[in-house]
Amino acid sequence: MTEKYVLDFAHLRMHDVEKVGGKNASLGEMISQLTEKGVRVPGGFATTAEAYRVFLAHQGLADRIDGVLSTLDVDDVKQLAVVGKQIRDWIMATPLPAQLEAEMAEHYALLGDNVTVAVRSSATAEDLPDASFAGQQETFLNIVGYQNVVDAMKHVFASLYNDRAIAYRVHKGFDHKVVALSAGIQRMVRSDKGAAGVLFTIDTESGFDQVVFVTASYGLGETVVQGAVNPDEFFVHKPTLAAGRPAIVRRHLGGKALKMEFDIESVAGKSVRTVPVSQAERHQFSISDAEVEELARYAVIIEQHYQRPMDVEWGRDGIDGKLYILQARPETVKSQESGSDKLTKFRMLETSRVITEGRAIGQKIGQGKVRIIRNVSEMDRVQEGDVLVSDMTDPDWEPVMKRAAAIVTNRGGRTCHAAIIARELGIPAVVGCGDATQMLREGDEVTVSCAEGDAGFIYEGLLKFERMDVALQTLPTPPVKIMMNVGNPELAFDFCQLPNDGVGLARLEFIINRMIGIHPKALLAYPNLAEPLKSQVEERIAGYRSAIDFYIDKIAEGIATLGAAFHPKKVIVRLSDFKSNEYANLLGGTEYEPHEENPMIGFRGAARYVDKSFRDCFELECRAVKKVRDVMGLTNIEVMIPFVRTLKEAECVIELLERNGLKRGENGLRVIMMCEIPANAVLAEQFLQFFDGFSIGSNDMTQLTLGIDRDSGGPVSTSFDERDEAVKAMLSMSIKACRKLGKYVGICGQGPSDHPDFAQWLVEEGIETISLNPDTVIETWLFLARGGKTE
Repeated sequence: MTEKYVLDFAHLRMHDVEKVGGKNASLGEMISQLTEKGVRVPGGFATTAEAYRVFLAHQGLADRIDGVLSTLDVDDVKQLAVVGKQIRDWIMATPLPAQLEAEMAEHYALLGDNVTVAVRSSATAEDLPDASFAGQQETFLNIVGYQNVVDAMKHVFASLYNDRAIAYRVHKGFDHKVVALSAGIQRMVRSDKGAAGVLFTIDTESGFDQVVFVTASYGLGETVVQGAVNPDEFFVHKPTLAAGRPAIVRRHLGGKALKMEFDIESVAGKSVRTVPVSQAERHQFSISDAEVEELARYAVIIEQHYQRPMDVEWGRDGIDGKLYILQARPETVKSQESGSDKLTKFRMLETSRVITEGRAIGQKIGQGKVRIIRNVSEMDRVQEGDVLVSDMTDPDWEPVMKRAAAIVTNRGGRTCHAAIIARELGIPAVVGCGDATQMLREGDEVTVSCAEGDAGFIYEGLLKFERMDVALQTLPTPPVKIMMNVGNPELAFDFCQLPNDGVGLARLEFIINRMIGIHPKALLAYPNLAEPLKSQVEERIAGYRSAIDFYIDKIAEGIATLGAAFHPKKVIVRLSDFKSNEYANLLGGTEYEPHEENPMIGFRGAARYVDKSFRDCFELECRAVKKVRDVMGLTNIEVMIPFVRTLKEAECVIELLERNGLKRGENGLRVIMMCEIPANAVLAEQFLQFFDGFSIGSNDMTQLTLGIDRDSGGPVSTSFDERDEAVKAMLSMSIKACRKLGKYVGICGQGPSDHPDFAQWLVEEGIETISLNPDTVIETWLFLARGGKTE
């Protein structure tokens, strides 16, 4: 019986990779195995690898290709371009074998009368767990009519010899003769009228595996994959999703300036066009929360089926309104790093002027001379150690991208081509800057930092930074629980992979400052604001139902990110402790803040919460915490109240919390008090009647015990030391009171991070937990486990 050259997707399984390539085998696997579980995948058919080989046998084509590749130096960019084009021209000029042409016509007719299809490539060695050929071969969309389908398929065959694909195979050690290509012809999802994007079943930056990362933009998904747009981004917490609760822990509104749609007047292979997105659409999320969660559920089903982290493309049909999975392949970067016995961290030791910023890729730091590349013809200008700067990168750029110390682009999100290749190569990239090619100057020396959270910064000059290799082998048991101080939710998925017993201090100020940036009073007053403040507020709250919802939801997102990262361990969230000068720095803040000579001991902490002028702002914080705990179900979140000066303040705050749905003991809620004022230590037992424990703030306790402003310099500042006997006396009183009453007691101040001997003293005093800055966790952990002795 003659072997078939064309097979229906429904008849394919994963063991058919050698026959139809990873992409088409995966489509067949999902259609045949996951349709009953609710995963929606468009049908179609695939040509076999044997069909490709038979095609190459025409007119001695294979021999001609082998001949030119045998003498090719893939690192010679110009030679690679010439040889690649010659091979592609040969392929386009070769006719199809008769059997292949007949089977193609039969299967296309079975789809229906002139059905619109996408024609995609599927290399027989692609999308393996240790190698990704993603983006190397062509995809042709909106193809109608048999002859156009055949023409697109030949373009797909030719794309196996794109410059980047040739170079990638050589660098990965794949024999060109062994790699064949299958073309997938798939019923077209009309995402040109809807939305599309990419999702990963892990966080692409940290490898954290308890979230699904979803990107989305209007129109066809090619703009997201190519990096032509900055898409919307969402993180969905898997355990919360499984519990049937609202599970989106973080959102980022992308620029979405362009969308790709069908051009019905164009010929096959050129059937799409890129058009601007309206301002109104740009200021909205391209998919709803319900759609994000539906995609996340599909992602979890796919991941569980394949038993590995997955990279998935999806589309929302703008005509039927349904979500479809277009392809799925193994994630090939972070999943390969798992199981390592060490964690490599980078940290800036100095900063300078930020020239531009965008989305951080890679959590590393690189530096070098700026090399601005505007098209493929200029690629050979990139030298080893340069910082490659471009509008966006292209699959043909891979041969020179590996030379770069860092990559910076105007356009693109965290799943664009530049981001994917940067991760593969292990170099930092900052994508979606918008103005990198204008702001950076050819030949200037810069430092590219992706080690400070979601935002990546390009600093002026070659700055000092450090690389730390953190050993993660089995650590000895310390005599106390070691928690962490985590201010930036954007680093939570990274920090949670360090050894820890949870978060002892999460500062709400960081969330408000970084994720919101607007004074809560200005949001409460919106839209009754004067210009230009009103317009500035409108720009920031885009995508959210109202100004107040924006404030509540953004605080909730920051808290939920921390809660999800460390779940089910405790995360103690300290409600806002801005001083008046810090609040004044927020957008609109000068309108609402008093001028104080010494804000450090002024209108801050609990005094703000109970004051009528700020109470409505405090209630918004309570609503955010309640949303995370009671609606999302992240009950590992606990509340901490800062700077409680008097017993009356303590009583009033507890009453306010209860009035806003945060009652001690209800749904397991603990309310902790910051113990940071001498009065807290002196009257410790009385304060503890209102709270479930103390978390010691050593900085404020030291300044108020010794009478030294912690922000002051000069000769007196040398006496600021948490280890002073008077300070230790205060702390000892506080710890003893908690132990006597059976209440929680920990420390989240700077002292133990700076002074391991101080940490050892706290252990001897009976402290329950010590919360440290992440960069000191391992060192202090080992010091305490050795009984306060250095190695």
